[in-house]
Amino acid sequence: MKVSTRIQGLAAVFSLIVSTALHAHEAGAQMADIASVFLASLTPEQKAKATFDFGSEERENWHFIPRERKGLAMKEMSPQQRLLAHALLNTGLSFRGSAKAVTIMSLEEVLYQIEGADESKRAATREKRDPEKYYVSIFGAPTNQGYWGWRVEGHHLALNFTLKDGQLIRSSPAFMGTNPGEIRDGALKGLRVLGKEEELGRELVKSLDEAQIKKAIVADAAPKEMLTAAERKVNPLKPSGLQESEMNKAQKALLHRIILEYTERLRPELAAETLAEIEKSGGIHFGWAGGKERGEPHYYRVQGKSFLIEYDNTQNDANHVHSVFRSFDGDFGRDILGEHLKQSH
Repeated sequence: MKVSTRIQGLAAVFSLIVSTALHAHEAGAQMADIASVFLASLTPEQKAKATFDFGSEERENWHFIPRERKGLAMKEMSPQQRLLAHALLNTGLSFRGSAKAVTIMSLEEVLYQIEGADESKRAATREKRDPEKYYVSIFGAPTNQGYWGWRVEGHHLALNFTLKDGQLIRSSPAFMGTNPGEIRDGALKGLRVLGKEEELGRELVKSLDEAQIKKAIVADAAPKEMLTAAERKVNPLKPSGLQESEMNKAQKALLHRIILEYTERLRPELAAETLAEIEKSGGIHFGWAGGKERGEPHYYRVQGKSFLIEYDNTQNDANHVHSVFRSFDGDFGRDILGEHLKQSH
């Protein structure tokens, strides 16, 4: 009976592994298909802007501020091409993640309405705050053989995907931010694109007892920016904060809901893979800095052996949110690429 039960258990695990691999391959194949159709729709001039060698330094040249970027801007695309660009974006994201991403883009119009009241500065403001200044970049040839990658990036949104032999291997760095964090006037009053990320962190820190708080607080004042900002490669931060093993059952559940809020921005099968890797690595800490009430500048991070989540809301009177998911070894697929180079030599 025990042998039979064990065989059944092993069969279930094997089935899960095979299913995960098939899902990863399906996601990679869909990304390659949509990317190929998108590229085929471009003029030669557009394609020259949108494509780069996989080994190009530009692949790791990411940021989340309103700056000039390489790649093909959505404002330079036809309506059909723009729809295909959004279709590519949707191959990597869940419904929730896609809704967040597109709404973040829409906030550029809100900023234009806020900042563009001065007639003399309106043209410059429009140039800076434009919902169509989001850029698509393809690195390498989108096929099911070898390496390639893609990126969608603009103000407060930076999503990076790396694939090998038709399978998605990495989906970080993954940044989402919002300004305003909460829209306080007008037709969209009350909109908080990243409100869940904020409330879950606050709920967890306010659930801690006095002894736990002493360990969880990593600084009295929240930093003005995420500590890792837009660094191309990050190393683990000092493992300060409260360890998961020091939390009660309800607090552990809250901690994992925070992690889920970030990982489930990806399409479900990709989110499951990322979460499985996090669970396997363990050693998770939660750190907090700043005030614990809404409207007070605050910061938190969740760090494990393989990953880092950072959240910061300090600018614009604590109404300007930055959040990111990083993989210490896996950003831009570095870990898989490193293994490949070792084998090649």
